Amino acid sequence: MRTPLNPQPPTGPRPGVPPARRGSDWMFGGVYGTVLASALLAALDREGGPYLPFQDALWILVTAVAGGLAHGYAHHMAEHRTDSAAHRWRLLVRALWTEWPIVAATAPTVLLLVLAGFAGWDSTGVTAVGLGLNTALLFALGSYVALRVRYRIGSALLIGLADATIGLVIIVANAVLK
Repeated sequence: MRTPLNPQPPTGPRPGVPPARRGSDWMFGGVYGTVLASALLAALDREGGPYLPFQDALWILVTAVAGGLAHGYAHHMAEHRTDSAAHRWRLLVRALWTEWPIVAATAPTVLLLVLAGFAGWDSTGVTAVGLGLNTALLFALGSYVALRVRYRIGSALLIGLADATIGLVIIVANAVLK
């Protein structure tokens, strides 16, 4: 019972503050970052040219950070607010921070390239392994998040397959374009 002596806090989000991210929201960043890493891995593979896996890893990481910042900034700017400048800055920082899954999703590819640099692996094999790994990660991420947001197992696997199809498209494009 709510009385002046026993106030209850509001149950919804605070006014002017976007709700916290849910599983389906960070799925976007995970899929986007994994697809970004795959596309860059395929594009940076220079057949016949010098293989620079450390530089490629850095490019993927820099691109993911820039993409995440641009995406968060675009979302922030799309919502015009008349709040105080300090509040708008806090919302901007929060919008930028919520893009961390894009950067985190590139970690397996970046790690693979760093390992390739230390181990001296060839670019063709690293690209093939990286594209295959990212396609499997797209399937796993899509299925896992779908299960978390309460899809049935069959539907969750189909969502994972749809996500993995994006990775397969990059693999085919890489084969056709090279």
